[in-house]
Amino acid sequence: MNPDRLEHSGKIAGPMSARDPLHARPRGKLSQTRHSPLVAVLVASLAVGGIIAFANHDDSKSIASADDATASTTADPVTTGDAASGSVAGVVTPESIASAGGTGAAVPATGDTVAVADAATLAAGTDLDEATVTTGDGCQMTDESVRLGSTGDSVACLQNALLKAGFYAGAVTGTFDGATDAAVRKLQADRDLFVDGVAGRESGISLDIWPAEGSEVVHTPAPAAGAVDSMGFPLSTVSSVGADAPPLPADSGTGKRLVYSRAGQRVWAVSSDGTIIRSWLVSGSKYSNEEPGVHTVYSKSEKSTAWNGKAILPHMVRYQKTNIGNIGFHGIPIHVSDGTAYQTEADLGQRLSGGCQRQANRDADFVWAFADIGTTVVVI
Repeated sequence: MNPDRLEHSGKIAGPMSARDPLHARPRGKLSQTRHSPLVAVLVASLAVGGIIAFANHDDSKSIASADDATASTTADPVTTGDAASGSVAGVVTPESIASAGGTGAAVPATGDTVAVADAATLAAGTDLDEATVTTGDGCQMTDESVRLGSTGDSVACLQNALLKAGFYAGAVTGTFDGATDAAVRKLQADRDLFVDGVAGRESGISLDIWPAEGSEVVHTPAPAAGAVDSMGFPLSTVSSVGADAPPLPADSGTGKRLVYSRAGQRVWAVSSDGTIIRSWLVSGSKYSNEEPGVHTVYSKSEKSTAWNGKAILPHMVRYQKTNIGNIGFHGIPIHVSDGTAYQTEADLGQRLSGGCQRQANRDADFVWAFADIGTTVVVI
């Protein structure tokens, strides 16, 4: 089972990347109608100019007007969806957990396939990287997560959605109390999310109260064939340099560093003199387990595998520890079973991982060379 999140408090930084694993909603049923006149007697009276109608019908049958029929036949359609990575909506499983400090033979840096790997030869441990259903009612969460003791509009929105979804029977107070905690845990258990009582992105998506995502993701033109950065590393189709690179976010630190914008799904590599060496799109976590703040690279592995041995994570660069596993930058994961990639470079810019930041393999090669142990990583 995938962790729904390791939440932290904080406001959602603007609109976020679109996901719509919608829960199938039942269609309304057209009421059956029958009108069986048993006796009809028509008496015409020219003197009064009226018509008297006598009719009898079977009271055991329901009667529906044309308006009723229209309303029934235009009920919400059944809608389903799954993530761009191919995972099935409603299923939450981590895609990867790999070892801190393990090493192995390098994975090819380009292409969507590699030879089927022998998982027994790869480093295995605790690196996080592998959707859900919805029932919303119009309100949206403005906090990245809420939990026992939280108060405010996000809690009221959550309670309202839980109430309508049948998980909560209390009042909408805006205070996250014990009854709300129990309701969130029931939601998470019923919908196969990580059960911790904390309502964040995945619980919000499941209830259709999470903001639409994607407006802050900037796609830059693909670089010319053979283009390289100032360090001589080839650019991927989603990386850029110089004037083509989006500007660094404000308050993103100083000195040599990697800057990761969760809302923008973008990373910048900055030299010690403040120059942007290159910038590129990533596929970050679907959850709220990427902690904002200043981190430090503490471990690297040329190749690691998922906790279940099903995925290869090339060029893993770790900077954040959680109580479930490590988070870091790596290349696009590869299925051990058949050597195919979990996604393409065209999918980058969407939140698709269980914790780590997936990169185009050329960008992963660059980060592997750029980010020595001790390199600063700023997450915003």
